[in-house]
Amino acid sequence: MRQALHFIKLERGAVECRLCPHHCRIAPGKRGICGVRENRDGTLVSLVYGKLAASHVDPVEKKPLFHFLPGTLTYSVATVGCNLACPFCQNHELSFAMRSHAVPYGYEAPAEKVVAEAVASGCESLTFTYSEPTIFFEYMVDIAALAREKGLLTALVSNGFIEAEPRRELAGLIDAANIDLKAFSETTYRDVLQGKLGPVLETISSLLAEGVWTEVTTLVVPEMNDSAEELKKIASFLASVSPDLPWHVSRFFPRNRWTDASPTPEESLRRAVEAGRRAGLHYVYAGNVPGDPTESTFCPGCGKKVIERVGYDISQMNLGPAGRCPSCNTLVAGIFDSRADR
Repeated sequence: MRQALHFIKLERGAVECRLCPHHCRIAPGKRGICGVRENRDGTLVSLVYGKLAASHVDPVEKKPLFHFLPGTLTYSVATVGCNLACPFCQNHELSFAMRSHAVPYGYEAPAEKVVAEAVASGCESLTFTYSEPTIFFEYMVDIAALAREKGLLTALVSNGFIEAEPRRELAGLIDAANIDLKAFSETTYRDVLQGKLGPVLETISSLLAEGVWTEVTTLVVPEMNDSAEELKKIASFLASVSPDLPWHVSRFFPRNRWTDASPTPEESLRRAVEAGRRAGLHYVYAGNVPGDPTESTFCPGCGKKVIERVGYDISQMNLGPAGRCPSCNTLVAGIFDSRADR
């Protein structure tokens, strides 16, 4: 347990959390929406600081991050908890855990231990992922600062639902991010996800502006966000931020409370990929369809395949110094060397 950052004190011992846009007003002895931030005698505390619920060595492509140290391994960590309520959550065992557990589960893991294990694993980066890293903000920033001291790059996989001040603080400590843009409808964010769209769009734009390598994932869910109009809106927004921003459009499979839904038809992913390309995005990838040609990276200048992927495996990488295409010298955007001066 650790005193939380980003909260204010209110009357009668209440507090207001300022970590995410929910701005939960929490009475003494109560918790916020995420379930892991509690008011203890007028002070907000993090119940998951130093308590890992998951840690694994993953291919960085699994995050998915395709332009951040491709072909390397990343040390992935998470606590329980989330500040949204996606009924199709792929990691609901972690994200929704506090809805059925009074006490956060996990094992004790000081920040120093987490970073030492990441270094010992031979990974080139450390990623905050699986659940929602925003809710273990204090733990995350301590780990990220130590990781940077040890020469590890750091990455964030997040729903992007975070306030501006903590986001700016975090941006100074991480090198890359993949943000879930789950829809382009305020109604969907409010009624289905129990959040807001605007802050997520701000997170995508601001992280990129603050020098964080940023990629975006949209899980294409039938009858929620798969219309041609909505996919076009998402693609147009991302292209307006940067045509070099990679967009991963992933296939949905029934999970969590939406087990009666159908998997995403592959033609819906094709529609999303085409929407991205028509909008001017240079890198659009279809996910959860192993072997699909769009898993590979192509030079935006000459069209040559520069990274060939099948699932999470890279079978060929053909990039010159500093990520340039060997055929036409066009720069392929991304971070391709962990030794580069960040």
